[in-house]
Amino acid sequence: MAIGFRAVLAATSILALAGSVSARQPVATGAQMVAADHDAARARADAVVARMTLDEKIALVHGLFPPFAKGKTPNELIPSAGHIDGIARLGVPLIRESDASLGVANQVEQRKGDVATALPSGLATAATFDPAIARAGGAMIGSEARAKRFDVLLAGGVNLTRDPWNGRNFEYLGEDPLLAGELAGAHIAGVQSSKVASTIKHFALNSQETGRMVADARIDEAALRMSDLLAFQIAIERGNPASVMCAYNKVNGDWACENKHLLTDVLKRDWHYPGWVMSDWGAVHSTVKAAEAGLDQESGQELDKAIYFGAPLKEAVAAGTVLVTRLDDMVARYLTGLIETGVYDDPAPAKVQPINYATHAAVAQRAAEAGIVLLKNEGNVLPIARNARRIVVIGGRADVGVLSGGGSSQVRSVGGAPVEIPLATGAASSFARITYHASSPLKALRAAMPGATISFVDGRDPAAAAAAARAADLAVVFATQWTTEAQDVADLSLPYHQDELISAVAAAQPKTVAVLETGGPVLMPWLDAVPAVIAAWYPGQRGGEAIANILTGRVNPSGRLPITFPAAEAQAPRAGPVGFATLTSLEAQAAADPAKASAYELKSFPIDYVEGADVGYRWYEKQGTRPLFAFGHGLSYTSFGYENPVVTGGKTVSVTVDVVNTGKVAGADVPQLYVARDGGTEPMRLAAFERVTLKPGERRRVTLTAEPRIVADYDTSLPGWRIAGGSYRVAIAHDATDRSLVRTVTVDPATMKP
Repeated sequence: MAIGFRAVLAATSILALAGSVSARQPVATGAQMVAADHDAARARADAVVARMTLDEKIALVHGLFPPFAKGKTPNELIPSAGHIDGIARLGVPLIRESDASLGVANQVEQRKGDVATALPSGLATAATFDPAIARAGGAMIGSEARAKRFDVLLAGGVNLTRDPWNGRNFEYLGEDPLLAGELAGAHIAGVQSSKVASTIKHFALNSQETGRMVADARIDEAALRMSDLLAFQIAIERGNPASVMCAYNKVNGDWACENKHLLTDVLKRDWHYPGWVMSDWGAVHSTVKAAEAGLDQESGQELDKAIYFGAPLKEAVAAGTVLVTRLDDMVARYLTGLIETGVYDDPAPAKVQPINYATHAAVAQRAAEAGIVLLKNEGNVLPIARNARRIVVIGGRADVGVLSGGGSSQVRSVGGAPVEIPLATGAASSFARITYHASSPLKALRAAMPGATISFVDGRDPAAAAAAARAADLAVVFATQWTTEAQDVADLSLPYHQDELISAVAAAQPKTVAVLETGGPVLMPWLDAVPAVIAAWYPGQRGGEAIANILTGRVNPSGRLPITFPAAEAQAPRAGPVGFATLTSLEAQAAADPAKASAYELKSFPIDYVEGADVGYRWYEKQGTRPLFAFGHGLSYTSFGYENPVVTGGKTVSVTVDVVNTGKVAGADVPQLYVARDGGTEPMRLAAFERVTLKPGERRRVTLTAEPRIVADYDTSLPGWRIAGGSYRVAIAHDATDRSLVRTVTVDPATMKP
């Protein structure tokens, strides 16, 4: 779900497939076994659909938005994202849906007193470069969702970061299709391990929040297949989500939720996706076109202009403008997703179940610690020296908690919200609040360093902060940037004069550490004067403890950037959020003339994604510009080397290399494999990665095998993937700009299906 709560405030068991196999029988491959599971689930779903009346079918393809659905069902409506009644006589369960990827959301406390464990932001999880951590987080929130009586989580956000100012970047998994796809798939698999169905969203090119309801994302077919769609494809293969959620925006002229090319040609035909396509909340614009294009279920129906998949769909079926076979397919896909995830036979319990919040908090803290990125550490200012006696913590409300991102992913975390600030204006004002989790870095730092005197200054007065810093042995400045669904940031500067604050503190104290709690990249005009910088993202409900552990060296930082930090805004493909100036002007006119506010609505406008498939770090390499911090960058309190590489070619690219901890403390490294055609002008692409934890002096032989579709290009004339045979450059690298270890290898020509 992406609309959040803006509108509130403004049959038989499946047979086992496995059995004894004689020595003479061929052993099924993993792909064949998955296909057999799909076939069995679909056959069962078809059998249930065959017993339904027309009205029963229609009832399953549109869902209620509980805050506006009072009196529309005899069943209990839990204040949440969605509700679809079941069919008791056929055993079809009632389904309740909740946001989102970072925990079981309760955005504006519509369920009074209901708390949940808050994971760090999606970017923090992506920065771990570890599918196991992503899966653990998904399993944790899936189990909590089930305990809270939810059957579907609107999780699985995998939209690539194309612009650094996107207000929703924090929810997603960065700019690279392989990294985002692998981690999203693992997260989805984790959610569904608890018999909770997961979505994957927002399909596709929901790459900015400005005008997200009307924007027309434009990109050519091959580029789309090699970037955003590849992230979705990999995640679907890895996670097998029960549902795909289509986006608000248009894609090449058609609304995403009635885009036949996306929903039918790509998703259902080329990828053989068996589950159902649900709409985003308020994203449906038609009945016949949407149904024929491949939309299977209208979600949060009260937020659309009409209930398109209710009476209008029934009339269309009766008139023959939507075939009965299409309606049957819509319902069968819905049931297939529920059957495959176990929800159909074992839906969420009728009563709320106990939750081990202490254990779950450890999952959140582990993700935060593994995802925090040490960007700079000049002079080994970090970890904080054991003999430091006077430390001042400045700004960022670090005395009370850590910041979280806004919108439908907002979790009301265990421990409560020590700071919660309503918004007076803006697209997010009716369903988002600036919210902190009750995990104070100041308190955690004091607990970790009981022998030191650690004071706090709020940072509102730069001069007072500088004076406090001058009197200390070390200063730690916390800087925040709040971002939210429904709004993009106007620029990449830290708000509220925090750049001036950091500069003033650094001028007074040579041992200054900047800790950034942000929704994505920010500019750092003070960087040369600050020896140590940490990207903590939105670190979740145990963020204070995680940050303190990194600062003191109890945990060795190991995060790697999943997103490029530009040195200047002009380095990005676009100068700012497209349509932002127009929207700002219209909002001002509407505020000045409320009686005619509807006349000042933003109309549909194009966004030309000129970078094509070269998203993020590929764009910077192609343009020959050097970012502030590169994709994949991240420092450690130890050091790592790569030795004895052996590169092999043939059907794909594979590298075996010794990863060596050459320092004095244990730590984790992320060797990254980048490939590009030798002699070509195209930028290198991340083709494989692996997180490796090593003791001091330990070495481990690691093999990185390139994802074939990264080595290939998409060829619309096939159609499908084509690997051009010949020589390829291979970099075994610490980040996307590292070319210290490059080899060449010969790769065989090949083609693959879409």
